[in-house]
Amino acid sequence: MGAETPKQFLELDGVPIVILSLRRIAACPLISEIIVATRAENVEPLNARISQEKLKQPVRVVKGADSRQGSVAAALKLVSDGTELVVVHDAVRPFVTVDQVTRVIEQARRHKAAILGIPAMDTVKEVKRASLPEDVAVITATVPRERVVLAQTPQVFETKLLKQAFAEAEGDGLNASDEAGLVERLGLNVFVVQGSERNIKITKPSDMDLARFYLHSEQKTA
Repeated sequence: MGAETPKQFLELDGVPIVILSLRRIAACPLISEIIVATRAENVEPLNARISQEKLKQPVRVVKGADSRQGSVAAALKLVSDGTELVVVHDAVRPFVTVDQVTRVIEQARRHKAAILGIPAMDTVKEVKRASLPEDVAVITATVPRERVVLAQTPQVFETKLLKQAFAEAEGDGLNASDEAGLVERLGLNVFVVQGSERNIKITKPSDMDLARFYLHSEQKTA
């Protein structure tokens, strides 16, 4: 993002993005408990800010790690084995809907593992970058678009299954970019539920402009 403030704490209409995302997840009646992982120095202030929301679910804020996998692992340690499913959501996806969260949870209940995803609209190329400048690559293959989806969150898994996937990844020294990648290693199917282009992950400055547009358009139709 290039800002001094971590992107999840940047504000849209005076509200931190992480709080907007939290509100969306908490609005789903199927969610019974929420655990938020963040940097150590942000645990107390974030916990204080969340307490102002007066959400129906209990919320715990814990110290995360330098990677997504490490942060999810820290939160996962607090999830009891008796919990049916774990829902993992990016703090910077504030436009997920209750319907989307509900649908992906329902599929995970049927199949043990499900994520939101959208079809790739652009042509997808496989490339290699060895011995080339950072901004140059060589195409090695064209991947048929019908075989490609862009993964989103929430990603939802049977608790026992997700804990097993994390334990095996830790034992193998593997760091994946999402939870589905860890579960796939177990040889199990992960099902994709139709997401939305509006369920954006805010990662760069131009995303903030788009997020403001989405937020204001929602306010006009509310």
